Amino acid sequence: MKPNIHPNYRPVLFHDTTSDTYFLIGSTAQTDRTQEYEGKTYPYVALDVSSASHPIYTGEQRQMKNEGRVSSFNKRFAGFPGGSTSR
Repeated sequence: MKPNIHPNYRPVLFHDTTSDTYFLIGSTAQTDRTQEYEGKTYPYVALDVSSASHPIYTGEQRQMKNEGRVSSFNKRFAGFPGGSTSR
């Protein structure tokens, strides 16, 4: 192998913040953050979704916290007059 052309492969701590699950996996992911895990300090990468929280892997459906834009609009403007125009 040629020197100085390959990325640094090392153990990296990935944290799924949705399910609060940690994965220690060999990776070349670049990060400036570190975190201690099981007595050792590792490079740290925070994730929103992983196999521990994704509905495809867990088999669960998550409820959306936000409603759709149309229903939100209809709720907000339900009390206004119905747009009747007289010419």
